[in-house]
Amino acid sequence: MVWVLYLLVFGAGCSEFRSVGRQELPAEQIAMIAEYSDLYREVASASPAVVSLDGYADVWIKTPTRQKRVFCNIRLNRGAEARMIVSAGLLGWPVADMFFSRDSLYVHDLINNLLFVGSNNDENLEKMLGVNSGYRLLSESLLGLVKISEPVSAIRSVKKGAGNLMFTVESQTGSKEIVIDPVTRTLSALLLKNREGVTTTELHFRNYETLTIAAQRTLVPKEIDMLLYNSGSGIKGEHQLVISYDERSFNKGTLSATFSMPKRARVINLDEAKALPWM
Repeated sequence: MVWVLYLLVFGAGCSEFRSVGRQELPAEQIAMIAEYSDLYREVASASPAVVSLDGYADVWIKTPTRQKRVFCNIRLNRGAEARMIVSAGLLGWPVADMFFSRDSLYVHDLINNLLFVGSNNDENLEKMLGVNSGYRLLSESLLGLVKISEPVSAIRSVKKGAGNLMFTVESQTGSKEIVIDPVTRTLSALLLKNREGVTTTELHFRNYETLTIAAQRTLVPKEIDMLLYNSGSGIKGEHQLVISYDERSFNKGTLSATFSMPKRARVINLDEAKALPWM
């Protein structure tokens, strides 16, 4: 009976699997004008009126060695903590309760009643969700609104094509290619490159939904794709995280994402664990 239940919970993890969808990037070099500067500033601010999210999403995780489809209740306070309750399998049973703070991670393996505790770093994020993006980028990606901190003066070139504009911006770690839809004034894609010009991370944003938040018209994507190349695990290949929201709400007040410590759970140091059961 235990084996049958295990198959029901985990066996459907790879069904109806979705992968990251790439898009054509602008290629025609054009001159920078004041209109583009205003557009860049607006999109880079990433709708500051949005301060919290409470939603339900289908999530697909793919690494060089595994792939999994799960369902998540995602709750986060922007720039602070986040919580994900993960369900999987044909029955949609909860299998993990994950809590992210700025410096710590807590993961309750509900199937085995194990509590993993560790520091919030790239390596541990990869153990949990298959991507080592760093917590700030991960939390902003879950929200669907990634803030671009570089000023207009950091823009090195502008290109157009495929209905988009692409701003190449110098950053502290290399450069960023920021793809913007000038009609909807939304972020289409973000590519991070290292100092050698090699792309390390891609983000794609699709299916924008028009919402009224804090009396302002705001567009927020329902689908977010994250792609990392040659992640920190040492295993070469792509690490993908695809998020598709079924429903969500914003700014419902400061959300309680407090993690309740499970009773009688065996505590394991996440920093020393090689991988978590569902990964």
